Amino acid sequence: MASAAGGMEIEEVAKEHPEAILRETIHPATGLQAYQVRDLVFGLGLPAEMVKVAQPFFQSLYRAFLETDASLLEINPCVVTGDGRLVALDAKVNFDDNAMYRHPEFAELRDLDEETSLEVEASKFKLNYIQLEGNVACMVNGAGLAMATMDIIKLSGGSPANFLDVGGGASEEQVRNAFKILLSDPNVRAVFVNIFGGILRCDVLAGGVVKAARELGIRVPVVVRLEGTNVEEGQRILRESKLNFTVAKGMKDGAETVVKLAGGAR
Repeated sequence: MASAAGGMEIEEVAKEHPEAILRETIHPATGLQAYQVRDLVFGLGLPAEMVKVAQPFFQSLYRAFLETDASLLEINPCVVTGDGRLVALDAKVNFDDNAMYRHPEFAELRDLDEETSLEVEASKFKLNYIQLEGNVACMVNGAGLAMATMDIIKLSGGSPANFLDVGGGASEEQVRNAFKILLSDPNVRAVFVNIFGGILRCDVLAGGVVKAARELGIRVPVVVRLEGTNVEEGQRILRESKLNFTVAKGMKDGAETVVKLAGGAR
């Protein structure tokens, strides 16, 4: 994507003037093509002679994106100098965590001051955690389900306190560490555990949740929605634990219940 109207409020530009955002889809088998570079140059309102300069610049950008296993490579701003060169004045790069083993040199570039203390702590346990500003903590297995969980909490009038994906094969220890991270956030008033048991069996997850609750002395209400392998056994373990758990009948019921327990719609 490229835009001559870039800057801090590019999201507003995309919303109010979508025609100002140029898009080129790059096929991985062929890479960035010359005609695509020309389309971008002319779309940005640059003179025709800039095509020869932009071709190696854009192709180098794409090559860097691939070779670093980046999930985002953004130049903002990119300027044309008086002598006709393209120069990246500033850039932002996000790397795919799953490919970091191929780039050990990137670990030295990590700036912990740019992350919250809870996000840093979660990374030690290989938990995918992002702290937000709400009061309903979420523990979910799978990034797609985690996004859907946050959406349904919002739809139910609540506000998610985090994004947390414990992964498809989470162990009891990971569940315990996840709870520890969630409850370290002082804004949390309730926890919604939303698990689809495929690789991770529901009874194993339930056992981990019960064990973690007892060890950590969880004081806030916990709503658990389980579906999948051994779901009946998992629900039985939760009900017979005599802890402060509410077993939800479904995702919608779980979201509405946890929002109420957290203090209602905000």
